[in-house]
Amino acid sequence: MKRLAVGILAHVDAGKTTLSEGLLYTCGRLRQLGRVDHKNAFLDTESLERERGITIFSKQAVLPIGDLEVTLLDTPGHVDFSSEMERTLQVLDYAILVISGASGIQSHTRTLWRLLSRYQIPTFLFINKMDLPGTEREHVLQELRASLSEGCVDFGAKQSGDEWMENIAVCDEEAMSRYLEKGSLSNSEIAELIASRKVFPCYFGSALRLQGLEELVKGFSSYTKLPQYPQNFAARVFKITRDSQGNRLTHVKVTGGTLRVKMPLKTQDSEEKVDQIRIYSGAKYQSVEQAPAGTICTVTGLNQTRAGQGLGEQHAGEAPVLEPMLTYRVLLPQGCDPHGAMQKLSVLEEEDPQLHLVWNAQHSEISLQLMGEVQLEILKTLIFERFGLSVEFGSGSIVYKETIAAPVEGVGHYEPLRHYAEVHLLLEPGERGSGVQVFSSCPEDLLGRSWQRLVLTHLEERVHRGVLTGAPITDLRITLVAGRAHVKHTEGGDFRQATYRAVRQGLMSAESILLEPWYDFRLELPAENVGRAMTDIQRMGGSNTPPEPEGELTLLTGSAPVAGLRDYGREVLSYTRGRGKLSCFYRGYEPCQNAQEVIAEIGYEAERDLAHPADSIFCTHGAGFSVPWNKVREYMHVESGWQSGGEAEQEKAVLPIPGRVPASYTGGLEQDKELQEIFERTYGPVKRRDRMPQKPVMGAISPDRPTEPIRPIATGPEYLLVDGYNIIFAWDELKTVARESLDTARKLLMDLLSNYQGYRQCEVILVFDAYRVPRNTGEVQRYHNISVVYTKQAETADAYIEKTTYELARKYRVRVATSDGMEQMIILGHGALRVSARMFHQEVEAVGGQIAELLAQINRTEKSLPVQAAYQKAQSSKETKPKKSLS
Repeated sequence: MKRLAVGILAHVDAGKTTLSEGLLYTCGRLRQLGRVDHKNAFLDTESLERERGITIFSKQAVLPIGDLEVTLLDTPGHVDFSSEMERTLQVLDYAILVISGASGIQSHTRTLWRLLSRYQIPTFLFINKMDLPGTEREHVLQELRASLSEGCVDFGAKQSGDEWMENIAVCDEEAMSRYLEKGSLSNSEIAELIASRKVFPCYFGSALRLQGLEELVKGFSSYTKLPQYPQNFAARVFKITRDSQGNRLTHVKVTGGTLRVKMPLKTQDSEEKVDQIRIYSGAKYQSVEQAPAGTICTVTGLNQTRAGQGLGEQHAGEAPVLEPMLTYRVLLPQGCDPHGAMQKLSVLEEEDPQLHLVWNAQHSEISLQLMGEVQLEILKTLIFERFGLSVEFGSGSIVYKETIAAPVEGVGHYEPLRHYAEVHLLLEPGERGSGVQVFSSCPEDLLGRSWQRLVLTHLEERVHRGVLTGAPITDLRITLVAGRAHVKHTEGGDFRQATYRAVRQGLMSAESILLEPWYDFRLELPAENVGRAMTDIQRMGGSNTPPEPEGELTLLTGSAPVAGLRDYGREVLSYTRGRGKLSCFYRGYEPCQNAQEVIAEIGYEAERDLAHPADSIFCTHGAGFSVPWNKVREYMHVESGWQSGGEAEQEKAVLPIPGRVPASYTGGLEQDKELQEIFERTYGPVKRRDRMPQKPVMGAISPDRPTEPIRPIATGPEYLLVDGYNIIFAWDELKTVARESLDTARKLLMDLLSNYQGYRQCEVILVFDAYRVPRNTGEVQRYHNISVVYTKQAETADAYIEKTTYELARKYRVRVATSDGMEQMIILGHGALRVSARMFHQEVEAVGGQIAELLAQINRTEKSLPVQAAYQKAQSSKETKPKKSLS
C-alpha cells in the first residue's frame, strides 16, 4: 500500500474544514456531508470547535484514492493556533493550501506560504468559493503568480493541450528542453517538478458544492511521488494529547522501518514500550499490531516523549518559527493552591510546548505565553473543562529576549564537601533567529566524553535567563571549552550546578542586548491616510518603503516592533473608516528600541535571582564557601586558554593548587612536542582545536630537549596491562558497585576482561594496588584466561606497570589502560601505547557487542553443527596469536 501524509492549511474561514469534509465524501469515507455551520463536521471532534466553528486542534482521517492511502491532516486556520499547525508541517509529504477566491491572498496565507517554503513541502492549491459573485478564475491566478510563485499553474481547466503543457515546462529549464525535444511531459516528470516545488498545481471550485474536488483527487493520484524510507526504524513525534480516559497519546509519523506493539523505544533518559498503536480517523480509531514507514499513527505507553522529538534513527525536528510574543499572568481563583495548579497546567504545556509555563517562586505566580486573544479565550474554557479551574488572565505584555554583543568565557565551579565539578563555556553571539546552539571543543583527556555529554544535556534541558530582564537568552553559541571532574567525588548533579553557574557567570560578565519581537507588515489604505500611517510607523520605531498604488488603495510595506503594531489594526480600521487593512507577519527579534525604559520598568535584579545563581561554590578545610561571580576566575582550577579580545596566547603554566591531585592528565598534545611526535607516529596526525589552546603541564617534557630515536613498534604478541583501581573508579558502573563492595567491583572487572581477552586474543595483565588488599604479600593469579597481579605491600600499581612495560616493550607490542597523567607519560617514554579509561571502556563495550553478534550468527547459520565447530568456522578468518606465560 502506498502512503502519503497530506496536510490541509488555510487562512481562517477559507473553507478548509469544508474541503476536508468534501474530500472524505468524494472518496467514499463519509455517507453524509457534515458542515461547520451545522456543527457536525467529521473532523471537528471537540465541543469547543463545534461551538466556535473553527479548527483548534489538528485531526486526521484516512482517505483512500485508488491504491494510494492518504492520511489527511486538518490543521488550525486561525493565526492564534499557528504553533499547532507548524508542528504538523514537519511530518507532511504534501500540502493542500486552501485560498478563498472571494477574499484572495490574506495575511495568514502569506505566513503559511513562507512556512511551506521553509519546510520544503510540495503544495497543491485549491481556490475555494469560486461560486460566489465577483470571483474570476484568471484574476485569481494572476494574483497567485504575483504574490506566491510563478510556478502556479491551472491544473483544473485543461489537463491536456499544448498551452497547459507549456505553462508547466516554462517553470524549469530542463523540463523545457525535454518538452521541446519530445513535445510533451510525462506524468512522472510533472510529479517530479511538483515534488521539487517548481510547479504548484491550482484547482478551482467550491468545496461546499463539491465542485472541483474530483479533479483535485485525480491530481493527487496522478502527480504525487512517494518518499523513499530507510530500512531501520525511525519516527518523529509531532503532537501529544490525551484521550477521554486520560491516556497519554503520542502522535508520530513512522519515517523508517516498522513500528510494532511492545517494541521498546528509547525516549529521553529511559526505555519505554509501545502498548498500543492506533490509526485515528476523526474521533474513532482502529488498533493495529504494526505501522510501516509512511504511517501517521498514535501510540500509547510512552510517557517521556515530547513534540518534535525523533525516535529510533530519526533526528529531532527544527525549532518552530512562529512563537508566542505575548506573556500573560494566570489569575487563580481564591483559595486555589498555585503549586497544584502549576502541575495541572504543565499537562497542557506537554500538549502545546509553546505555552512556556513559568513559575515565579518569589510571588507564587504562574505566567504563560500565547499568540493572541482568541487563544486566551479558548485556553480559559479548556482549563475549566479539563481541571475545573476558573482562571482569569492579566493584561498581556511583550515577550522580550536577550543576547550578548561579544564573546565571553563563563566559569562555573561547584565544590561543596564531597562534590566536585568545574565547567568553562565560551559564549558567542549567533545569527539572528538561530536560537541557542551548543557545541563542545573540550579535549577528552581534560574532561571525559560522558561528562561532556552531561554538560551539553544540561545546557539544553532548561531555558536560561538573561541578566537584564530575566528574559530567555537566544541567538547564542555556547561551546564547552574546558572542565574538570574528580575521580571519586563527582556526581551528575555537580555538573548541572556548575553548568548553570557557568552560563550565568558568562552572561553577568558580558555586554547584554535586549531584544524585542518585530513584524513585517503590509498596510493597504486610502491615499488620504498615507501620511498618518507613515507618521505612526516612524513613531513606533519602524520603517517602510515608499507608497505604491494597489488598485484603488495605496500600499505601504515595512517592519516595526510588535509592541507598536499589536493593536494598530483596530486603529487603522477606525481612521480609514473600515477601508484599511493591516497584515502582519512574524519577522523575528531585533534590538529593543527603548531598552533602558523597558529594563527600568521590569526592574529585574540579576544578583538577587536565587533560582539562577552566578556565584560559584569552592571548598577549603572541609567546608564549602561561595565566591561572587566577578571573583570566580581568581579561584578556578582549570585554565581553558581562551583569551578575550583576540586570538589566545600561550601564558606561563599555572601552578597546581596545593594538596589537590589532578583528576586526569590535562596537558594538550599540541603543546608537548615529544608526546605529539609519539602520538602521530602511532595514530596519525593530530587534528588541532584552534578555538581552545591548552596550557602546558608543569613538569612536562621540554619541547627543546633532544629526544632519542623512537623504536618501531614490535609485531609479535600483544600485551594489555590494566591499572585495575584506576579503571574501576573511572567507569561509572564499576564505581557505583565499588561504593558497596570493592571486591565485587574487582570481580566484575575481571569478568569483563576475560570476555575481552577471549575475543581479542591478547595477553591481559590486570594490576591491583597492594594497599587496598589487606595483608597482601604480592602474587600473580590466573583468573580464567587473564593474569591478575596483586602488588606487594608498599608497591603501587603504577610502579609495577612501569617496570613491566619497560621489560615487555623491548620485544612485544604493549598497551596500557589508565588515565593517570604521570603514568601515561612514562608509558609513552618506554615505547608502549597508552589507552585512556574512556577509550578502553568503548573498546570493551564494542567487543561485547561483537561477541553477541557472533553468537547470534552462530545460532542462525550453524544450527546443525556442534557449537565448537561453528565457533571455529566463524573465527577461521582471524589469525591466532601466540601467548607468552607471565611466569
